Amino acid sequence: MSHRRRSAPAALTEFARYLRTETVGGVVLLVAAAIALVLANTPLSSVYTAVRDAELGPHFLHLDLTVGDWAKDGLLAIFFFVAGLELKRELTLGELSQVKAAILPVVAALGGMVVPAAVALAVAWGDPRAGDVWAVPVATDIAFALGVLALVGSGMPSSARVFLLSLAVVDDLGAILLIAILFTSGFNLIAAAVAAALLGLYAYLQHRRVTSAWIYVPLAVAVWIAVHSSGVHATVAGVALALLTRVKKDPYEREAPALRLEHRLQPWSAGLAVPVFAFFAAGVPLDGEAIGQLTSDKVVLAVFAGLVVGKLVGITGAALLAVRLKLAVLPPDLGKRDLVAVAMLGGVGFTVSLLIAELALDPADAELAKAAVLIASAVAALLAAALLTGRGRARRRNAEGTARPASAD
Repeated sequence: MSHRRRSAPAALTEFARYLRTETVGGVVLLVAAAIALVLANTPLSSVYTAVRDAELGPHFLHLDLTVGDWAKDGLLAIFFFVAGLELKRELTLGELSQVKAAILPVVAALGGMVVPAAVALAVAWGDPRAGDVWAVPVATDIAFALGVLALVGSGMPSSARVFLLSLAVVDDLGAILLIAILFTSGFNLIAAAVAAALLGLYAYLQHRRVTSAWIYVPLAVAVWIAVHSSGVHATVAGVALALLTRVKKDPYEREAPALRLEHRLQPWSAGLAVPVFAFFAAGVPLDGEAIGQLTSDKVVLAVFAGLVVGKLVGITGAALLAVRLKLAVLPPDLGKRDLVAVAMLGGVGFTVSLLIAELALDPADAELAKAAVLIASAVAALLAAALLTGRGRARRRNAEGTARPASAD
């Protein structure tokens, strides 16, 4: 019996470690989206819709949200909190702590937002929905993109992962800022002030080295409720809390709070938060009429072109321009062709693009935009996989050539 008590926590720890691996996170995300697509296009679609639209939560706090909204506003806040923690750690202690190294993914991310938005706007030009659809292809899905890189990019240098992670987090934060600015309705100044005060308290407690979860969990929930009540999209709360979390450990600590929280919450983010959101966001009905629109509707074409073409051109072009102007430097082990292969992964929009599609467009157009996001993300992932595989083979050939002994003549 004691053996069972000892083995259960060990099994849970091993399962959590398994969920932390990027390949598994990407696979779980894809499976959730695939199940949603199947349910939305079978006789079970009414059950799927009823569950997604069921309301839960207290009315007096204006939290009587649908299950789909809880996934979009609540669970994604965990995802952005974890992503923000990793970004702050890289900026403070990691490879991005050097200014020129940090500038490269930031500039690349800006290019990867501006160019896809411009491409989408150009493709949709003349359509009354052009002013709404341009924001959909600005974001890169962290979990999905890193999952593809982990799966097929074994021959790539470690700097490729750091670059992709930083780029994805920065442009997702940019997308969240767009959400906060463009999709804030009925801004409540009092609630925003309460959120700012609670964030100040969180920062003070971090400074005073308070570590009790009994204080931080209720405080984080209160910040989320205040941000939600302010009219700003609630996922901003996760980003704000992450950026205020301490990343440098004291001499007496085994690990810093940011690393400890990232370690504990990553399995919940990868195994629950992102897949549940994908499950409720990716259930797009694809009847004959919808399939016909996928090849002709300007919203679909704009999103597809923005993600597949705009991301590649924007990320690669901005990064190489920054290097040419000596504003930034490429990592020593990351070549220009490697950069192109990684930039193609930027077209995997998925999570945040689905979120923006829901916020920016009316329900009928949002369904088309989400279908376009799913197709474009799949195409970008396949193209990136081919490029990464090719670069891995080329690198191995170069390494073998370098290692081969010189001829005797």
